[in-house]
Formats: sequence, structure tokens, C-alpha cells
Amino acid sequence: MSSLPPQPLSPLDGRYFAAVGELADYLSEAGLNRARVEVEVEWLLTLTDRSLFGTAPLPETDKEQLRALYRDFGQVEIDWLAEKEAVTRHDVKAVEYLVRDRLSSLGLEAVAELTHFACTSEDINSASYALTVQRAITTVWLPKLRAVIDALRGLAQQHRDAAMLARTHGQPATPTTMGKEIAVFVWRLERVAAQVAASEYLAKFSGATGTWSAHLAADPDVDWPALTRTFIEGLGIGFNPLTTQIESHDWQVELYDRVRHAGGILHNLATDVWTYISLGYFSQIPVAGATGSSTMPHKINPIRFENAEANLEIAGGLLTTLAATLVTSRLQRDLTDSTTQRNIGVALGHSLLALDNLQRGLGEISLAQPVLDADLDANWEVLAEAIQTVVRAEIAAGRSQITDPYALLKELTRGRRVGGAQLAEFVGGLDIGDAAKQRLLALTPATYVGLASQLVDEL
Repeated sequence: MSSLPPQPLSPLDGRYFAAVGELADYLSEAGLNRARVEVEVEWLLTLTDRSLFGTAPLPETDKEQLRALYRDFGQVEIDWLAEKEAVTRHDVKAVEYLVRDRLSSLGLEAVAELTHFACTSEDINSASYALTVQRAITTVWLPKLRAVIDALRGLAQQHRDAAMLARTHGQPATPTTMGKEIAVFVWRLERVAAQVAASEYLAKFSGATGTWSAHLAADPDVDWPALTRTFIEGLGIGFNPLTTQIESHDWQVELYDRVRHAGGILHNLATDVWTYISLGYFSQIPVAGATGSSTMPHKINPIRFENAEANLEIAGGLLTTLAATLVTSRLQRDLTDSTTQRNIGVALGHSLLALDNLQRGLGEISLAQPVLDADLDANWEVLAEAIQTVVRAEIAAGRSQITDPYALLKELTRGRRVGGAQLAEFVGGLDIGDAAKQRLLALTPATYVGLASQLVDEL
């Protein structure tokens, strides 16, 4: 059998790239290398701006030409780095050589030795990962999560008063409204979104074992911790002053746990909406030209929610692995984090794909209120809770001699369907005050929703 032409191995880079491609700007190998070039260039400019080691600040034109190396980073630089890394067998060293090459072309060889000055690779990497993950989360992933939350908020408000039968343990239970049930997910997701938005993105810049030893050897009179803190914070990320060779990755563990938590809530949403569709509570809006089944023409499958469910499970597994692996490094450094971090984009990619499917799916469903109404009308026994609670209140107030209201209602309703007329007859014969009796007789499953509608307004 002949070999295929080169193909993407991951569906994220093939079938689903249109939905997740924005992440590649930050979390691909090229995105990481662009950030590495940015850190190398800005560190060199920081040193020359302070006139260290006999240098002087570069002219603004030279600075802008150097910054163009990462601002205009593209295929030429990608190919250059690939060719160089094939020789160096070291990705960060290849980036250092790229910056040196740019300095040479600009006639700035005099400051070339300040490229990668006193840095270990992990100084560059920690800053680069902090930058790329921060940008991926804040410009791509978090806006997509908020788009899903906004879609849910719109549905919650739209269906604020849409009474429906609740199903605790899958069984008929005290009615609620569809709006309130959706609002629960909005409330949950808003909390996690706020936690993600408040995440720290930390880097270290303290040398081979986190002690600034080489820096002090070069110039013991410079306050290197203060200088490197200012440099890192100037990039828009946080500074970790106490590390081994690597930044400890705790911020990543925290972030990926939060993203995984959001994914768990979204998974719950996907399975609930799928179930509501299967119950007929939501009908699916046909998409022109789409096929639900290769043999059953009538079908509209809830594929958006099934796709989201599967991708959230994949993302959750990867995020759990990232968090579990990155929290540990043997002694002052091992390389397990290097391979692990290269899968950050894969984990967030599956999560983003799930968000995209949920956003699309939520726009392709329509509430079938007649189905909700029929379900409520077929389950008058759910009013047993209201009746026995009112009877208890009447007993406490001295207006009833009933001895065990719960048992009384259990005998009438447990495991049985009870119609409205039968329940009204039962209430009419209860030993309770007239006001309570009239209140119960006025109840229907559709009106027994408590504060469900008003709870949507909590959003």
C-alpha cells in the first residue's frame, strides 16, 4: 500500500482547524519561538538601555528594526530556525543564533554578546510560555467561554417563565422553569470564568539554578533581582523570584485546573441539553443540506452537544495530566515539563473546539413548550410535596388533626399517576383551613414553580 502525502495527525490540525486555528498563533511551535525571540530581543534592549558593560542605548530606529524580528515573525524565520535547530539540536540556542544573525545584518555586532546574556534556556522558556498561554487564554479561549455564557444567559432570560417538570434522579419532581435551570449553568460558569480571568502568569529570570550567580559574576554592583523583575513585569507577566532552574509551574497547574473545572460544568451542560432534546423539550432547528443519518432521513442528531462532550473529556484528561506532571520537577531540573508543555495547545484546542460546538448548538435549538406543558399535565402527583408541606403548617397552626401528612400523601401518590381531578378531590377532603385548601386547589404543576422565574434575575 502506498503512503499518503503528508497529513496532519491531529484532527485539530486537520478537520477542526478552522475552529481552533487562532490558538496556533500562540501555542504552536512557531508561536512559542516568536515569543522566545521577543524575550531575547527585549532582554538585550533592557541591558543596553541601562548602558551595562560599556554599551549605550540603541537608537530608536535600531530598536524598532530589532523588534520587527518578532512583530513580523513569519515563514522565513520559521524555516531559518528549523534549519538551525537541525544542527544545534537545541531550540532555544537556535533562537539565540537567529537574534545574533539579525544583529549582524543591522550592523549591531558590538552588542551581540548581550544576546541571551546570563540566561538559562528556562529563563527564556518560562517567560515565553507565560506570554503565549496568557495571550491564548485572554484573546481566544476566555472570549469563547464568555460567548457560550452569553448564549446561555440569553436562553435563560428567554425561557425565564417556561415551566417544566424537573427530574431528580430522572424521575418526575417539583417543577421548575427552563430559564432557571439554564441560569444555574450561567452562575457556575461565571464564577470559574472570573477565576480564570484572575489567573497569574509567572516567569523566572534568575539563571541556571535560580541564584543570579552568573549575573553577579559579570557585575556584582547591579541589583539583578530588581532589574530582572522590572524586565519580566514590563512584558506584562508576573515574576517568580524563588525558583530552581525552572519556574515552578504552579500557576499553570492552577490555570489548567480551572479550565478543566469549566470543562466539567460544560460537560454537565452538554449532557443535560442532550437529555432535554431526547425528551422533546428542545427541538433542533434543521440546517439546510445537513444529514443526520446515512439511512434514516428524518433524523437530526444532537451532534454539537455530543462533539462537545467528547472533546471536553479529551481536554479534561490532558489538562489533568498537565497539572499532575508540571507540579513536580526532580531536584533542580528535569525535562519532563518540556514535552508536557508542548501539549498545552492540544489540551486547550480540544476545549476550544467543545466551546465552539456548544455555542453553535445553543443557537440551533428551540424550546417546545407544548411538550413541557403536556409533561407537567401528566404528572399532577408532583404536587404531593406542596400538599403535605401545607398540611404540616396547618397542624403546627392548630388547624388540622392529621397525624402523619407525609405518609398520607405517600400512600396516595408513590409510584402512581394521579390526575388533577383526583388530587382536587383529595385536597377537598383534607382536615385543613379553608385558606390553605383554596391555595392548594389553585395549584397546578405548571404554577408550582416557586421563585424559579425570579431566580433568573439573579444573573
